[in-house]
Amino acid sequence: MRAAESKRIDLALQGGGAHGAFTWGVLDRLLEDEALEIVGVSGTSAGAMNAVVLASGLLAGGRAGARRALDRFWEAVALAGSWSPLKPSPLDRLLSEGDMDTSPAWLWADALSRLLSPYQLNPLGYHPLRPILEEQVDFALLRRQDRVKLFLAATDVRRCTLTVFDNSRSSVEAVLASACLPFLFQAVEIDGAAYWDGGYMGNPPLEPLIDGTDCDDFVIVQINPIRVEEVPTLAASILDRLNEVAFNSSLVRELRTIARINELLAAGWLPPERYRDLRLHMIGPEPAMARLGYSSKLNTERDFLLRLKALGRARADAFLAAHRADLGVRSSLDLARFL
Repeated sequence: MRAAESKRIDLALQGGGAHGAFTWGVLDRLLEDEALEIVGVSGTSAGAMNAVVLASGLLAGGRAGARRALDRFWEAVALAGSWSPLKPSPLDRLLSEGDMDTSPAWLWADALSRLLSPYQLNPLGYHPLRPILEEQVDFALLRRQDRVKLFLAATDVRRCTLTVFDNSRSSVEAVLASACLPFLFQAVEIDGAAYWDGGYMGNPPLEPLIDGTDCDDFVIVQINPIRVEEVPTLAASILDRLNEVAFNSSLVRELRTIARINELLAAGWLPPERYRDLRLHMIGPEPAMARLGYSSKLNTERDFLLRLKALGRARADAFLAAHRADLGVRSSLDLARFL
């Protein structure tokens, strides 16, 4: 039986490549709070990877096990990345906190990806994270339990629809499908369907949490900033913002829908037996992440990942200090700004 002071939450984890290390830090801090009970986790791309590592660790070793599992995963990502030529140049290190915009290897790889597809550049379909996931995540355990409900988002290439893989369909292939950027990797085939990164259709999806759990508190861990202060004017900045807009559009639509449903419920226009008042919360480092460009999402240097983890821990700590009492009581996210 749950303790009376227990706070039940669902987690919705955005994707964003190496920026997922920020979510690592957020989860590390949330797992320290023994009164927080994680009911369900929705994730996309790097968020899907964090989700399966978190759930597998929780089931095998509780909170401490989940923290160790996340540490092992991201340390393995950093180790694998140490062999990559994609590293910030000396000028990048001077001008930014993780971008690789002047790195010769990044410039070459970025230009080549616009000329040749991954079917030509990577005909064997190699993915550097596959062996890490296979070694560290017990997918068989995830499939045979539903104590921590999982929802992994991917985009069906042929149908232009969102596909959500739940516990029963969780696998290495499902995670790689959720994280399949089409300029870098071949579409992932599962049961005859081809999938690209879930961020195009749901980043992260909230509806599966609404329908698949009985929890009313959703904590969204955001990576891609929704709002920025200035209109980008440089070519690279414009492309960065286009990427952020594309990967936030589905989340903004869902937040608008939830805000409208809550508004209609409060006014008595919707039947409470069919709809419930949802409480939304968000942990997101928008000012910090807004300064990082797209190239930094492929930067897996250990020091960079650890800086993002520290930022995530700090933001989660600030969220708990300001809004822990709101959990189970009221939304701390102002949904009015999405209407």
